[in-house]
Amino acid sequence: MITRMSELFLRTLRDDPADAEVPSHKLLIRAGYVRPIGPGLYSWLPLGLRVFRKIEQIVREEMNAIGGQEILLPALLPRAAYETTNRWTEYGETLFRLQDRRGNDYLLGPTHEEIFTLTVKGEYSSYKDFPLRLYQIQTKYRDEARPRAGILRGREFVMKDSYSFDVDDDGLKQAYHAHREAYQRIFGRLGVRYVIVSAVSGAMGGSASEEFLAESEVGEDTFVRCLQSGYAANVEAVITAQPEPIPFEGLPDAVVHETGDTPTIATLVDWANGADLPQFADRPVTAADTLKNILLKVREPGGEWELLAVGVPGDREVDDKRLGAALEPAEYALLDDADFARNTFLAKGYIGPKGLLANGVRYLVDPRVGDGTAWITGADEKGRHVVGLVAGRDFVPDGTIEAAEVRDGDPSPDGAGPLVSARGIEIGHIFQLGRKYADAFKADVLGEDGKPLRLTMGSYGIGVSRMVAVLAEQHHDEIGLRWPSAVSPFDVHIVIANKDDDARTGATELASQLDRLGVEPLLDDRKMSPGVKFKDAELLGVPWIVVVGRGWANGVIELRNRFTGKTTELAADGAAAAIVEQLA
Repeated sequence: MITRMSELFLRTLRDDPADAEVPSHKLLIRAGYVRPIGPGLYSWLPLGLRVFRKIEQIVREEMNAIGGQEILLPALLPRAAYETTNRWTEYGETLFRLQDRRGNDYLLGPTHEEIFTLTVKGEYSSYKDFPLRLYQIQTKYRDEARPRAGILRGREFVMKDSYSFDVDDDGLKQAYHAHREAYQRIFGRLGVRYVIVSAVSGAMGGSASEEFLAESEVGEDTFVRCLQSGYAANVEAVITAQPEPIPFEGLPDAVVHETGDTPTIATLVDWANGADLPQFADRPVTAADTLKNILLKVREPGGEWELLAVGVPGDREVDDKRLGAALEPAEYALLDDADFARNTFLAKGYIGPKGLLANGVRYLVDPRVGDGTAWITGADEKGRHVVGLVAGRDFVPDGTIEAAEVRDGDPSPDGAGPLVSARGIEIGHIFQLGRKYADAFKADVLGEDGKPLRLTMGSYGIGVSRMVAVLAEQHHDEIGLRWPSAVSPFDVHIVIANKDDDARTGATELASQLDRLGVEPLLDDRKMSPGVKFKDAELLGVPWIVVVGRGWANGVIELRNRFTGKTTELAADGAAAAIVEQLA
């Protein structure tokens, strides 16, 4: 079937949308692939839907190839199942909650582990029914506080989520690796540049977890890798190497000093470098010699707020994502002035470990604050700090926490070399869930010995709608989109750049021949100037552009490669076969 632009539901825009921040957002709207209807909500227009469906089909083919069976569950879900796993509360404000006319609670599903578990429990009862792999391609909902970047981070999105059910851990590992390899094939076919990184499981639960990140400067995820070893991890999953304990013997006693108005690390370092401290006779004091203590209030789902202090070297900032991952599923907030007023033992700007521990505040420190390390830190009184406070001797924290920022040059956890950072967009995530959900719903089957056997699960997601934006991010130039052939809305874009009726007839016949040869053509038969048509062709991003123009009278057409910019002249006679050969 030939699609004619004169009939296509399409309007391109010359200017970028005012609220668009990233290239994919600008180009997908300008090229008429999607249209916004509200914050984080988008309509898919014909061209966008064609790209989306091609991505969806590749995902479906590879899931079927590893034995996945497709089902479709509701997006509107009753509260009870999520109450059982406590995720009704854990998801917090990101969950869309609503009630029916009878006052019953429902949610719009952000993910479907609970419902898949209950579905399998209701259908199967014997070990003989397993292994089992089910998947769906379904709309999901999350009430993003700040939807941004177009369809990269919206409130409604389409995801492929699949779930494996096995009777033992070996089966789970096999399913996990089958999905991992399927994802590599999917992303390879789509033409996306990506990296696999270690990740944290978060609210999903489970043990092993890996993310697939598309490399992109506009990505919200930061990951690090070691070029020497290939180690790669999301920053939330990086484990800091703990220093070997330092013997206490011979270390000088801690001494409290009057430090004046020094509530910040910078002012404290300035004071220390002018104080003639004997420990620093041979070198200047730096921020790395100080211990910064950050006060938070933390609340477990359904619980009460409690104080928590986090100690990190003064040259490090606390990374919100790492802190959030470490405290999951608890929510947290920095203390405000009212909180400090209620806790008068906290001397803001001069907080130290001793005062925290003496007043029952849970105190977690960065792994670098190991036994025997000595610090300059607060002495719990305004205008006073302690120098030479030794961890393990003068204070013992309640534990460690991975909350400090990870920086370029930090040692790789595998010891092979330094870490370098990059940004990426999450396009897939795979989890070995284990028995978290099976335990919650008592999903048991009869084993070979006739005794109850608890199922073990894996969960595997791919952002299908997000992938459209990811590919637009990775495949565009200054004039428009450049789709990989596997997902392009059409195979060939034919531009009639000649008002001659013979050229129009020839272009239409060429489109018909390509259609018969299995090539999907888009025919620009609009009565517009060639300049407008060429700009639209470049903006829309079909990888091959055929120009039927002035050369038609001489029996010649042009074939342009949208990726390389190379133009090839072809004889009009036999052009369809020549184009098919080029496409192959």
